[in-house]
Amino acid sequence: MATDEQVNFLNAMASLAPKYADNDLFKYWVQKEHRCIDKWFHYFPIYEKWFKDFRGTDLVFVEIGVFNGGSMQMWKEYFGKKAKIIGIDINPQCKQFEEDQVSIEIGSQEDPEFWNAFKQKYPRVDILLDDGGHTMNQQIVTFMHIFPHIKDGGIYMCEDCHTSYWENYGGGVQAS
Repeated sequence: MATDEQVNFLNAMASLAPKYADNDLFKYWVQKEHRCIDKWFHYFPIYEKWFKDFRGTDLVFVEIGVFNGGSMQMWKEYFGKKAKIIGIDINPQCKQFEEDQVSIEIGSQEDPEFWNAFKQKYPRVDILLDDGGHTMNQQIVTFMHIFPHIKDGGIYMCEDCHTSYWENYGGGVQAS
């Protein structure tokens, strides 16, 4: 749960940014009680733009990177009662965030065998949001194994691509 100071700060940001006023995900982040959600606030309009047409459908939504489970709650509320939310994390303690409509799979996004087993268990994925470890190898392995598995008309979104320029994440300017 956010502190009063954090809530006041977020509410001030919302008042300064009218483009967020009608954004349900941003309002959830600012106004609702939930577990910690570690997101850049400027992602919320992007999510809204690309994900809004899936609301109220029986979608299968996958997010790599569970952390404290807050985004699992957010996606569940945002997409509605028909949605299946799947979190993936390397940390076995993340299993504690499973609940109705939310499953947590434990495995490394760098592991092709994990992805092969995942695809057998979940034959359909509508949206995949990669907010995992952010290393180049993790993002590449995930993309190679899961992009072909995304349903036609689905979405594959990779966050925090700025790490592509960081050597300690396997990236760097003009790195191959």
